[in-house]
Amino acid sequence: MENKICSKCGARWMEGQHYLTGTGKLGDPHDLAGLVCNEHGDETCINPCKGSTSGDTWAKRLVLLDKLEQELKNR
Repeated sequence: MENKICSKCGARWMEGQHYLTGTGKLGDPHDLAGLVCNEHGDETCINPCKGSTSGDTWAKRLVLLDKLEQELKNR
């Protein structure tokens, strides 16, 4: 079984699949790229999706939080 751990952020891959550290749940390497690797990764980053913008990002999360805040204010 192939197991890799990123020396930069500690992200884990088992048999090519990303798993969340702490919970062990399946992760999305595109989300990891948008939330961590693209801004903080370097040449040691092992995420094959580094550079991808198709996953979650902090900007997308901020938009969601702003929408939720507006919905709560409109109640």
